[in-house]
Amino acid sequence: MTEFSRISRRHVLAAFAGAPYAVLGKQKSIPVGLELFSVRAELQKDLPGTLETIAKQGYECVEFFAPYFDWTTDYAKQVRAQLDNLGIKCYSTHNGLKSYQDEGINKAVELNGILGTHYIVLASAGDPKTIDGWKQVADTLNRGNEKFQKANLHAGYHNHDVEWRPIDGQRPIEILAKQTDKSVMLQLDVGTCLEAGSDPVAWIEKNPGRIRSLHLKDWSPDKGYRVLFGEGAAPWKKIFAAAETTGGVEYYLIEQEGSEYPEIETADRCLVAFHNLHGL
Repeated sequence: MTEFSRISRRHVLAAFAGAPYAVLGKQKSIPVGLELFSVRAELQKDLPGTLETIAKQGYECVEFFAPYFDWTTDYAKQVRAQLDNLGIKCYSTHNGLKSYQDEGINKAVELNGILGTHYIVLASAGDPKTIDGWKQVADTLNRGNEKFQKANLHAGYHNHDVEWRPIDGQRPIEILAKQTDKSVMLQLDVGTCLEAGSDPVAWIEKNPGRIRSLHLKDWSPDKGYRVLFGEGAAPWKKIFAAAETTGGVEYYLIEQEGSEYPEIETADRCLVAFHNLHGL
């Protein structure tokens, strides 16, 4: 743990010792976790050690990204046991199209069932070039969702910047929202939304109850994604307010593509900044 985190977290906890968790004036607790792509190099070197470190930092949940799909069921059980021992959850995983196709869907369901997740999130739609192509993505999400629900799971979709860029006057993200079942989660990546020139607050308000998790990735016109949480252009307080009053957020996930600091220190700094900004 860095000296920065010891001082900052101690200050936060001392100021609110004994007080209930308060969010924007409400008594409400929403878990904050880490999208593990943020610590991908450390995770590849030492998954158990990385999980232990981020749990000590104060993260309450994690999201595994696509390489988890190559795990055996025995290894998934080992990971789940460690998560339980650390007291952290895995509410969702990031997936390629294989998790939605016949050859992979059963394995995706099995692994996510072991991990205890709620959502199997499609993190890449491939490269659709037309409106019909995006409608096929929506169909894929709906078909997957029907199968996932039998195992008490749901589909989800994670946007990048391409979904905000119009094709023939229509934004693909709008097509996905309109043509998927309401139980399909629309996981909002804030940074890519900003980079594309879109308004994350307006999007949340337009899709009540469907923005059940957000990737809290900041973005700056000057530095792109190489800014820490809270140092970019995102209007975080407005985003939190919309997510918690309209969006139906169930958990937050900090994501970082890179910064001036090592991965673990970056994750630590971002979590401290989140608590300071969010209102703890």
